[in-house]
Amino acid sequence: MDSTAFLHLVRATETPRGTAALWWLGQMGLWVKLGGTVLSIDYYASRDAERLVPPPVPAEEVRGVDAFLGTHDHLDHIDHESWRIWAHNCPEAVFVFPRLHAAAITADGIAPERQRGLWDGGACRVGEVTIRAVAAAHEFLAPDPATGLHPALQYVIEGNGVRMWHAGDTVRYEGMLPKLQALGPLDAALVPINGRDAVRYRRNCIGNMTFQEAADLVGELRPGLAIPGHWDLFPGNTANPADFTAYLSAKYPQQRWKVPGYGETVWVETPANPDGAKDAG
Repeated sequence: MDSTAFLHLVRATETPRGTAALWWLGQMGLWVKLGGTVLSIDYYASRDAERLVPPPVPAEEVRGVDAFLGTHDHLDHIDHESWRIWAHNCPEAVFVFPRLHAAAITADGIAPERQRGLWDGGACRVGEVTIRAVAAAHEFLAPDPATGLHPALQYVIEGNGVRMWHAGDTVRYEGMLPKLQALGPLDAALVPINGRDAVRYRRNCIGNMTFQEAADLVGELRPGLAIPGHWDLFPGNTANPADFTAYLSAKYPQQRWKVPGYGETVWVETPANPDGAKDAG
């Protein structure tokens, strides 16, 4: 991907009322444009010898983002090295994260007035966009005993007449579905599909929904468009998105889905366009 061309594309893309433009950047990295507001969510931009795919846009080249969102304090979701760069290169941007990690974000040199620390049920506003937080269980809920704050969150993002869900890293837990349903119908969803097992757990690689669990949750929530994530980046923690799309298509044939390429523009409309993004991946 030509990062200069990509950043120009994001800036130039116009999103009329009732639409959003999405760009998947690997793992659970997603850029979203809603009206004039650009969000970067869980973008892991640091170079790492273990990566199967290099960062599509180097951290030092990122510009024009209004808010950087991280769902939890793992390097492929809150990339501290990159956040320190972005705090300098995007001086107007704010940073959204689970409030439990405020000390780590402050240590990155991000001033308190630029921090938006959220909690289960909390919300903040960035430009034209409202971000609502729901607790995530990665692989467990694990609220902090002293504060009750959760270390991992999911985000429901609403703006420009569009509502979407970024699941972060999570498994399904009792009460999660009603929390998401209470926030209203979804036009798009990004869900992790890499699963979990004993081998990964023993090497401290905690897990997420399997592709079947993710598909079933999507099938119950019925977003306008479903995108699988967290399947491509690290050896020993990958998945095949075709398993997710095949299962979803077999069990929920009316559900639209998309497996986008890196930096490919994906359009979301509300109500969802029935002739849009469903394809064979």
